Amino acid sequence: MLAIRIGRHRAAALATAAVLTGLAVPSLAANTATATSPAAKTTADYDDTYYKDAVGKTGDDLKAALHTIISDQTKLSYDAVWDALKATDQDPADSGSVILLYSGLSRAKSANGGDGGDWNREHVWAKSHGDFGTATGPGTDLHHLRPEDVAVNAVRGNKDFDDGGSGFTDSGGSLTDADSFEPRDAVKGDVARMIFYMATRYEGGEGFADLEVNGSVDNGSNPYIGKVSVLKTWNDEDPPDAFEERRNQVIYDTYQHNRNPFVDHPEWVGAIW
Repeated sequence: MLAIRIGRHRAAALATAAVLTGLAVPSLAANTATATSPAAKTTADYDDTYYKDAVGKTGDDLKAALHTIISDQTKLSYDAVWDALKATDQDPADSGSVILLYSGLSRAKSANGGDGGDWNREHVWAKSHGDFGTATGPGTDLHHLRPEDVAVNAVRGNKDFDDGGSGFTDSGGSLTDADSFEPRDAVKGDVARMIFYMATRYEGGEGFADLEVNGSVDNGSNPYIGKVSVLKTWNDEDPPDAFEERRNQVIYDTYQHNRNPFVDHPEWVGAIW
């Protein structure tokens, strides 16, 4: 996949659009509204509108502004997540399949469920970290829900993220040990930006816990996930690519109508943490 970091200024945004002009955006299923191609919008367009109250801020002020912006969203039921993931994570090479997050495998959209060989709904921010389960809100937020093989999902469990460990069946290059999980290189930045989104979106309101990123890998059921230093490195080393950008756009256009700001502006991770 084509890895493109979205810049801060209009010139960089226009350059990104020019590169993506020739990139075919996968069509969605017939019963899903067609999403806007990433080439149809630029970062500058959203900076002037969607992010206008955040641009120019740093630290806690930036996080607070982004929280207010992205909290304006349409919420899905947990059942509705099944069909949404079939659109957001569609395989660019096969419209009848989805790409599994950690393993990188392509799996038929129809093979969703809880049996061996099926794919299910992986909570990248483990739902036990803050005890929100599958409740409408953090438990159904598409910005951190991804398709994954049932067995691989179980291997990850509710472990925090860190470097190191050993491979396992259908790992795709992901690693795990007793207390942490390391996703494959191609999605390390994706995972980091999903975690930073959750820590910005859910700040203790609406009856849910205040989710925070910290430096530990033994957080248990506390509303924290680490390690922040490793996640920051992953964000830097694996910038947003066309698949991640398209996913952000589909969620915005068709489902939740909010964005992951760290996909649009990965540099905002360092400006806050």
